Amino acid sequence: MTALLEARGVTKHFPVREGLFGRRFLRAVDGVNLDVQRGETLGIVGESGCGKSTLARLLIGLLEPTAGEVRYAGFNVGKGRTAEQNRRLRRDVQIVFQDPYGSLNPRMTAGEIVERPLVVHKLGAAHERRERVAQLFKAVGLSPTYLSRYPHEFSGGQRQRIAIARALASGPQVILADEPTSSLDVSVQSKILNLLSELQESLGLTYVFISHDMRVVRHLCDRVAVMYLGRIVELAPIDEIFENPQHPYTRALLAAVPNLRPTRPRRRAAATLEGEPPSPLHPPEGCHFHPRCPLAADICRAEGPALRVTSPDHLAACHMVEIQTR
Repeated sequence: MTALLEARGVTKHFPVREGLFGRRFLRAVDGVNLDVQRGETLGIVGESGCGKSTLARLLIGLLEPTAGEVRYAGFNVGKGRTAEQNRRLRRDVQIVFQDPYGSLNPRMTAGEIVERPLVVHKLGAAHERRERVAQLFKAVGLSPTYLSRYPHEFSGGQRQRIAIARALASGPQVILADEPTSSLDVSVQSKILNLLSELQESLGLTYVFISHDMRVVRHLCDRVAVMYLGRIVELAPIDEIFENPQHPYTRALLAAVPNLRPTRPRRRAAATLEGEPPSPLHPPEGCHFHPRCPLAADICRAEGPALRVTSPDHLAACHMVEIQTR
């Protein structure tokens, strides 16, 4: 596989007023290096406020990085991209938002919503667009007889299917799915996840999948990047993350997953997190995780660890990893 999206030293700091004249910077993303391979599903996980959604928006050009660069298919998606590159990016990279109730225009019919990208990108004549929209409805499991209905006439799961159809309309290469099932009933979540898997297989899509639910991530993702306070602290294939987590924060996330088999002892139960994440306005010195880490040593309080290879295809940012794996 070849890298379709590349992030190098990507940083996003938002200025925040403090007091009457003071100003600080909220470090939403803080020096991230990442590749997204063509055809894979990369999961980005972490607690709320860790920067995963901001990173995803940087990857697809919805936000401009404060420092570093993001490249899609070889060109910079930030400043300096040409008009042709901008058109290609907007066609090739689409997003499915978390809230199916707020992401659809209530004044447009479902058919008009899905057709809109075709109109914007001037793809096909009017009758060709109508045929394309009907095909997209079928592809996401909706009847073309629903084309004239408005968003309020659909359930949450059906609205998310409409959002997925809209994302597919321009024929994208990459889809950013920003917690697309978190606001849906559990019974509907699995259907949407299965639909995303089927579409990826049939269309050769690349997914960047944002989630805080490790069970959902295991079902859909090939690799996982674990974020904490704006930084990636672990990056590995999905099986490695679940079977051989190396960062204490990753272990804590896995320990928090509900145990659906209570007769089996919970592994890593002692890793459960305590306390709240520090503010990205005032991040701790050294390793950002050390105030909550049961393994923290003096070096953790003084020096931030680099993300380094700890085993084949496995990276972790922890001073204690070498000690743990000897």
